[in-house]
Amino acid sequence: MSYHNPTDLASALETLTRQGGKVVAGGTDVYPSARQGQRPAFFLDVTRIAGLSGISRTEAGYRFGAATTWTEILNADLPPAFDGLKSAAAEVGSIQIQNAGTIAGNLCNASPAADGVPPLLTLDAQVELTSAANGARVLPLAQFITGVRQTALAPDELLTAVLVPEPPQNATSSFEKLGSRRYLVISITMTACLICLDSNGRITETRIAVGACSPVAQRLPALEQALIGKAVHQAAVEADHLAPLSPIDDVRGSADYRLDVVAEQIRRAIAEAAA
Repeated sequence: MSYHNPTDLASALETLTRQGGKVVAGGTDVYPSARQGQRPAFFLDVTRIAGLSGISRTEAGYRFGAATTWTEILNADLPPAFDGLKSAAAEVGSIQIQNAGTIAGNLCNASPAADGVPPLLTLDAQVELTSAANGARVLPLAQFITGVRQTALAPDELLTAVLVPEPPQNATSSFEKLGSRRYLVISITMTACLICLDSNGRITETRIAVGACSPVAQRLPALEQALIGKAVHQAAVEADHLAPLSPIDDVRGSADYRLDVVAEQIRRAIAEAAA
């Protein structure tokens, strides 16, 4: 087993054309996800690749390099539309994990309880996937994570950036998470909200995404549409609005409990974003 730590993207992509490797970004999930008796043919560390970390403005919006850490996101000067993402960043493990864990690692790990996914869904995020053979392609985040620990990433591709289009100028956002304790905990449920209000305090646009309540975090389009034109205090969550979700019963909570929590989280997230 070998360890590769390239400083340029071309070398990394060339290494990835070999079979059986494991990409390492922050490395915070490498050992927890390892299976006994199995090991990759090689590790490919992408943290030193030039241009693969940091946040930059583009003509279309914002570009988050794949190796951008959660601490960098927390400390970045970003508009209020990104407050939900920053709140999620503060919930990713401990400070040590936030210093090492990366935005791309959180997405590629494809956990149903990945804290970064719901707020990125409300930002209409896309992922940039790059290979030596085919160059770069861009895919909506909603199409990238396809199931539990499953993504649309091809074996020879790296997730090189997360792309966020310019959010509405007056957009604000928030993030709510419930766990069995305050820190270092897997989410029981989590909700991200992005809203825009008119001069009368009525909702003109809303995006709501829920995680840890289905194999893949997802938006709730029926609820988003139902909230248009409502004042914040009128926000109501009906059972039909939560129909796309499919929570499970496990040691952290029952399916019914999760649905009850999500309804309350949505109301709180809307109120917080509007505050």
